[in-house]
Amino acid sequence: MCHVHSSPPFNAPAARRLRAALGMAPGHVAYGLGAQYGLTVSPEEVMAWERGDASPTATELTALAGVLWCSPGELLAEPTTLREHRIARGMSAEDLARRTGLDAGAYLKMEESGRWKGNERQSAALAQALGLSLPAFVTATGKEEELAEHLRNAVTTRWQAYVRPLAKLLPVPKQHLEAVLVQLYDEYQSTMVATLSWGGGGGQAANGDAGRTFLAQIVDRFWELARLTGR
Repeated sequence: MCHVHSSPPFNAPAARRLRAALGMAPGHVAYGLGAQYGLTVSPEEVMAWERGDASPTATELTALAGVLWCSPGELLAEPTTLREHRIARGMSAEDLARRTGLDAGAYLKMEESGRWKGNERQSAALAQALGLSLPAFVTATGKEEELAEHLRNAVTTRWQAYVRPLAKLLPVPKQHLEAVLVQLYDEYQSTMVATLSWGGGGGQAANGDAGRTFLAQIVDRFWELARLTGR
């Protein structure tokens, strides 16, 4: 099971570009990994990494960043999971657990399951420690579907009932959240009223289509409004 998560998403072209910029050959990189970090890596393995045929482990990636004079994040493709964001920041699980006020074992369990269960304060600390934008935070903590469900319910019923559940989900001030929900609710209701007033026998069907389209895109619209309202 641990093997599935053994390699972070490696950015092969970046590794090749950084090595070339330093005027190093794959052999020099392999030598540096051994001399500086005690890792046994052949020049062929370095070349396989750069071709994208293989990926370094988390330990190898951290060492490779040291040899290439860059941060681990520069050698990663866009991180999406908690673990990938942590590795991109060059942090240990213990360090991140300490920063979020969690026991290291409890944090690792969440990281491995892909389900974040921290409270509001811990969520805010996590987002700050990893430099996560709100969309990245939701993706990394495995809460995308939960967010979508709360938003769909908020605009189709009473938005006020979903301020608290959403505040638990997102490290966002409640006033900011309320302003976004009001706007989202108004937009959905206006969409429904507008399509109904187009009249004709197809009014009900058109209304259903417009409503479904709005709900399908609700998370993207939420982030859009959150950025505008936060300015």
